[in-house]
Amino acid sequence: MIRLRYLVTCFCFCTFFLLMVRASAQIKVEQNPYRKYGETQLGQYRVGASIKATRGAVQNIKAMVAIPFECEEQDVKIIEEDITAQCEQVEYRLLREGGARQLLISIPYLGSGEEAHALITFEVGTRIILPPDATQELVIPVRPGRELKRFLGKSPFIDTNHAKIKKVARKIFADLNKTNPATSPAELPANSKAEKGESTDASAVTPIQQSEENAAESIKEPTDWQRVEAIYDFVLQHVEYVEGDDKSALQTLQDAEGDCQNISALFIALCRTNKIPARIVWVHEHNYAEFCLQDAAGKLHWFPVESAGARAFGHMPLARTILQKGDNFKVPERPRTPLRYASNFMTAQGVPGSGKPRVRYIQDQL
Repeated sequence: MIRLRYLVTCFCFCTFFLLMVRASAQIKVEQNPYRKYGETQLGQYRVGASIKATRGAVQNIKAMVAIPFECEEQDVKIIEEDITAQCEQVEYRLLREGGARQLLISIPYLGSGEEAHALITFEVGTRIILPPDATQELVIPVRPGRELKRFLGKSPFIDTNHAKIKKVARKIFADLNKTNPATSPAELPANSKAEKGESTDASAVTPIQQSEENAAESIKEPTDWQRVEAIYDFVLQHVEYVEGDDKSALQTLQDAEGDCQNISALFIALCRTNKIPARIVWVHEHNYAEFCLQDAAGKLHWFPVESAGARAFGHMPLARTILQKGDNFKVPERPRTPLRYASNFMTAQGVPGSGKPRVRYIQDQL
């Protein structure tokens, strides 16, 4: 009896301890001053492919379809699978670089006129990202690790190393420093004041002059947060939003117009040129950019910027289904093709006298 009471007491204590640890972890996340979330918006998203042998029998079919990506601000779970018998294997994979998941459909044989499909319905919970409480301590990562280096180099449509991009990137920071001078008038050399006819005698400084100098001394060097914001504002001010074909960051800069993809590409190119990690976030029928800074403890934080509509820097007021994060993917079936987006793709082998099957990809927000 005593032993039973002892076991019950231990069980209750352990349960209480685990609950406290869990609650503590939740409180820690909620108190994070850099990464804050608003309400979670739930929705359903259907993904898949329908393949029909319209030109004769076909074999060894393999289809790849982009699916919702589970990340810090988005939860994803499968709620329904509609798969025909011809689909021998249906699986899910995360690309090696991370940032994208794919639905893989394998069909060994499809007779002439036959149709096969795999349709997966996901429940997606996407959280609104709120502005951070504090930004002063956030800095550009000093020693970016391997996971960040791929967001600092060149990607398809992102001309990081082009001379014109570099020139604009330097000018943005130079103009920002002019509006936030690090050197105040009080710190000017004595000969500079003398050249202007100003007294170099401290006792001759009037109260008004002293007040102006004190105000100038309070102006500090811009923070890294302000530097990234200056890049964002430059892009919004110099690029008019116009729907059109995809084009490079350089072409967008030269044309001074572009859509969400073009604007995101230019912002990212300018960030990377200034050693700021940045990437594209692909959502349903849209995309925007993210940039990365680190806090005083060395922890990395990603912040979104809107590329169309209302200005949104460092937060995302709209919850959209996130499909991928990144802009330079490598897919095993397409090893020689760098992809800014791991797009839907199919491979198949026809039998003698047949042709390529017809495929219809499904990506619907329900």
